[in-house]
Amino acid sequence: MKIGIPKERRNGETRVGATPETVKKLHALGLEIVLESSAGEGSHFYDNSYREAGAEIGDRAAAFGTDVIFKVDKPTRDEIRLMKKGAALVCNLDMCHDDGTWSALAEQGVEAFALEMIPRISRAQTMDTLSSQANIAGYRATLEAARLYGRFLPMMMTSAGSAKPARVYVLGAGVAGLQAIATARRLGAQVFGYDVRPEVREQVQSLGAKFVEFDIGESGTGTGGYAKQLSPEARNKQQQMLTEELKKADIIISTALVPCMPAPVLITEESVTGMHDGAVIVDMAAATGGNCPLTEADQVVIKHGVVICGYTNFPALMPSDASSFFARNLFNFVQLIVDPNGAAPKFRDFLADEIRAMMLITHQGKVRFEAKKSA
Repeated sequence: MKIGIPKERRNGETRVGATPETVKKLHALGLEIVLESSAGEGSHFYDNSYREAGAEIGDRAAAFGTDVIFKVDKPTRDEIRLMKKGAALVCNLDMCHDDGTWSALAEQGVEAFALEMIPRISRAQTMDTLSSQANIAGYRATLEAARLYGRFLPMMMTSAGSAKPARVYVLGAGVAGLQAIATARRLGAQVFGYDVRPEVREQVQSLGAKFVEFDIGESGTGTGGYAKQLSPEARNKQQQMLTEELKKADIIISTALVPCMPAPVLITEESVTGMHDGAVIVDMAAATGGNCPLTEADQVVIKHGVVICGYTNFPALMPSDASSFFARNLFNFVQLIVDPNGAAPKFRDFLADEIRAMMLITHQGKVRFEAKKSA
């Protein structure tokens, strides 16, 4: 059985689906690896290292013509046409937007697994790419905020005078937000965390941040550990209360997302106009509209004297570790769909396990899921 590792072609995508480390582990399971030439260069993993680990270096068609394909981003139509019937594709499939990719995969006879659909259960933690990449994103976003901010983050005392610690507000206390809080604290900032889910208070405080709490009349706790969309009345209260609080910020790192919905507006234009010149907003929700209406996706802009960063792929800015974590997640997952025992590796029953059944989007020529509707 062969696993193909194609080169990612999405603009700005530097990650890769396997590293020399995971190639060795896959090879030890009796699997053959076919890597598209230069697929790992964006992550500083080069063909010679893969070859030494046991991979075969081939072209694009060879990587896509394997039994299992590891990708970061969803495939294009041209890439789907290179896949063979019965192949298993493992990648992110943009589960909130059905643009016809799923139907094309089904028509090609590809068994497609969506990494976004990994259930939040303990047995699946080692396969959870969303968490591993969000962790990296929260860290890198904080470093970007520190780079864009023209002052110290920690309190500094020098012969030329002293500098107060920066006031950093982190909006959203999921995986990315908690890592942003921890990183900002390590850099010496005074950190404040906000989330509509009151149960995350202890997590925020355990990292040394102060928890900002408002009475908006309802909880934002949704299913699966995610936040849910608030009612219009609660959203209005939230915006009003946050507007005044955020004017005190030197740096805001916003991570607030609602699955398959536009990002909630937490940083109003009034908040931005009230911040001091040179303050920084890093809007990690830029890909789904942004937590600030002034954010521009994949751009750094200055509005009302405030620097607003709207990068949409922070893990790609740390490609080596992001690829290493991603590849380890995929190595753990492949053992769930491939049985390495016996004379030769073979596919397991894809529907006989809750994890792979939940992730299986196309099966035997049919699409098994519908896109979640966004507002």
